Amino acid sequence: MGYFVYIIKSLSSGRYYIGQCRDLKNRISEHNQGRVRSTKAYIPWRLCYYEEYETRGEAMRRERELKAVKKRKYLEKLMGE
Repeated sequence: MGYFVYIIKSLSSGRYYIGQCRDLKNRISEHNQGRVRSTKAYIPWRLCYYEEYETRGEAMRRERELKAVKKRKYLEKLMGE
């Protein structure tokens, strides 16, 4: 199992959240159960996009790149929305 960079979208507010993890299915579940402080106010969340990397360092670098962009149109194009 590799490391994942993911983008989720709040179905209640339309906000996007970018993160990285090792167990993608479990992490999305944590977001939807309100176990992540920064996302619990905007439940429910839907997985929109993810990329897999071999190392945590690669995933963390990509997460920083995506967070630096912060342009909604770029993220939506990346996700095909």
